[in-house]
Amino acid sequence: MTAPASIEVTSTAFREGGAIPRKYTCDGAGTSPPLAWRGTPAAAKALAIVVDDPDAPSGTFTHWIVLDLDPKVTSLEEGAPPPGGKQASNSAGKASYFGPCPPSGTHHYRFTVYALSAPTGLAAGAKLGAALQAINKNAIASGRLTGLYQR
Repeated sequence: MTAPASIEVTSTAFREGGAIPRKYTCDGAGTSPPLAWRGTPAAAKALAIVVDDPDAPSGTFTHWIVLDLDPKVTSLEEGAPPPGGKQASNSAGKASYFGPCPPSGTHHYRFTVYALSAPTGLAAGAKLGAALQAINKNAIASGRLTGLYQR
């Protein structure tokens, strides 16, 4: 998905390129980490969040998709459901956060926030492909925080 990278994404749990704490992975509690962002364009009508692992053995594994957050939202609390947003199905087929769980080696986990020109209008539990397609179609800006994890 290509959109100008004008949104700054941060977390109090880890820094860009840093290790993701165990509690946010399959080896810990598996809760979503706290995220914050700034720089959402005024034209944004909704936000989406995609967490994925491009290092997965069988291709990019999507761990979490949040759709249609209010563009005024600037953060997500640790382990909290997205306020007003909907969760689409991840690569494991569940509409929830699935913590990093690499089979071997160090993997990169990308936490990407997208500003959308229009809400996707998809329902909670929407299929992964449909959610990614809707985000790609409507993305006008993005920002990314990448964390590392190895077991």
